[in-house]
Amino acid sequence: MIHVLSLTLKALECAQRYNQHVTKKKHLTKRQTDRIAQNEQKRLRGNKKIKAEHWDDDVLLAAEPGLVLSRFGQHADIEDSHGDVVRCNMRRTISSVVTGDKVVWRRARQSTGSIDGVIEAVEDRTSVLLRPDFYDGLKPVAANIDLMIIVSAILPALSLNIIDRYLVAAEITHIKPLLVINKVDLLNEEQRQQLNEQLSLYRKIGYDYLLVSAKSGQGMPELLQQIHSGTSIFVGQSGVGKSSLMNNLMPGLSAATREVSENSGLGQHTTTVSRLYHLPEGGELIDSPGIREFALWHLSEQEVTEGFVEFQPWLGRCKFRDCKHVNDPGCAIQHAVQQGEISNERYDSYIKILASMAQDKPNYF
Repeated sequence: MIHVLSLTLKALECAQRYNQHVTKKKHLTKRQTDRIAQNEQKRLRGNKKIKAEHWDDDVLLAAEPGLVLSRFGQHADIEDSHGDVVRCNMRRTISSVVTGDKVVWRRARQSTGSIDGVIEAVEDRTSVLLRPDFYDGLKPVAANIDLMIIVSAILPALSLNIIDRYLVAAEITHIKPLLVINKVDLLNEEQRQQLNEQLSLYRKIGYDYLLVSAKSGQGMPELLQQIHSGTSIFVGQSGVGKSSLMNNLMPGLSAATREVSENSGLGQHTTTVSRLYHLPEGGELIDSPGIREFALWHLSEQEVTEGFVEFQPWLGRCKFRDCKHVNDPGCAIQHAVQQGEISNERYDSYIKILASMAQDKPNYF
């Protein structure tokens, strides 16, 4: 019994000495931490080189044109001239590949079952829609767009400020916009009339809009007429029904949808990456991920001002050249608002956008 107790005490002493040794173990210095990080990066670069060597000329067929249907991290789905879809890697020399890009790519001689080609080059874009991200900077959403369909809805909430932000982006990128208000089947006749009155300010300045319902089909033939040629893109907040509209336009698609959250009243994300679809009646349609807020901090105040089309006739007519169009004396824009030439709603939205730009802009930009 005494012998067993002695062994137990020795074991406890050893355990204590071990714990003390671990506790006293020195932490890595900053230089050591940096060196470990550098070595890890070297190993990563080495792995990339090994992967790149896989795409030597002798393992690839001749170059051919392709269309980017979607982008997934370091891979992209490419549609060839026959309509077949091939998942490809990208050359490290290519800075950006997005949905809608026209590319030159090469097919692997032997299929690997997952990645079967490599993108060699991206053709010049006619347009590109950028979305500012606080953490990742400017993120391209899609390219070669002919029509930007700004989708909003009476649920979770009709936000004219979000619409105005997208309209500024459309003007800056020279993409034709179309406003689409979804879920109008939830409105009675009086509410529908109020909605038309609310949206009439856009028609007055040259922007058309459609009232639609993905559920009842109302307005869908008119929407289809607008997108039967060229490349269009759905943009808007989460929960406005972009995926439901896609399912209505393409019944066999079965895009994921979710109801607006009953707890927060906000939309829920279902589309995670932009993807291009061919419409049965002609034309291409890109479904893009929904967002909560479309920031414009990457633009200058002058660009935002020029993005409000009804301001154009009044620019250059202010008393002072550096007029901010807020509280400046002799401001032509404010005079136009007072005279009813510019709507109060749009001007208020403009002021809100300017105020948010300084608040939302990250320090590195």
